[in-house]
Amino acid sequence: MAGAIFKTAGGKSTMNERDLKVALRSMIHTRLENITPAVRAIESFELCERLKAQIASARTILFFAPLASELDIWPVLELSLALGTRCALPFFDGEKKTYGARLLASLTTDIVAGKFGVREPTSTCTEISLDRFDLILVPGLAFDLSGNRLGRGQGFYDRLLTEASGVKCGVGHDFQLLEKIPTEPHDAKVDFILTPARCVRRRRD
Repeated sequence: MAGAIFKTAGGKSTMNERDLKVALRSMIHTRLENITPAVRAIESFELCERLKAQIASARTILFFAPLASELDIWPVLELSLALGTRCALPFFDGEKKTYGARLLASLTTDIVAGKFGVREPTSTCTEISLDRFDLILVPGLAFDLSGNRLGRGQGFYDRLLTEASGVKCGVGHDFQLLEKIPTEPHDAKVDFILTPARCVRRRRD
């Protein structure tokens, strides 16, 4: 679906996979920037309601801190903490140049702005191994029906997902779920994709 945009009349792609990713990222960024705050708020609410039903049996969950352009799952994190679920957020390890995870106790006292301006746990929060999660919620610019994910180009989440255990669930708007996206060998997959209107199990090719 995404790749078809970059085909020649003879059916062959005029771009390699990396270039296709760059072009697709640009297209998705444009669509995200054009979403009004009102629409984002409505779709965030719809997604949170769907997410609540999906996480009921998970005891330990790795959330993510949404950017301003992403669907807001923060209310579900707040609710999960209140219900006693073990909740964590990624943090950037500057020495290792990778992401780890730390458990949260309070969203009031445990959150700081991280290296990339993304909210993350303070250094006083307890670190938890990435193989201890039942569920990992995964941001992305796009996903496809085979569970492939298009990230922001740094590869940090691919490395996190490779080390992490548990069910991996991509989160995004409906238009961010495509039939097929360009991939490279290092790209990690998710098991499900959750949107405001759908919960899709990864297709096994």
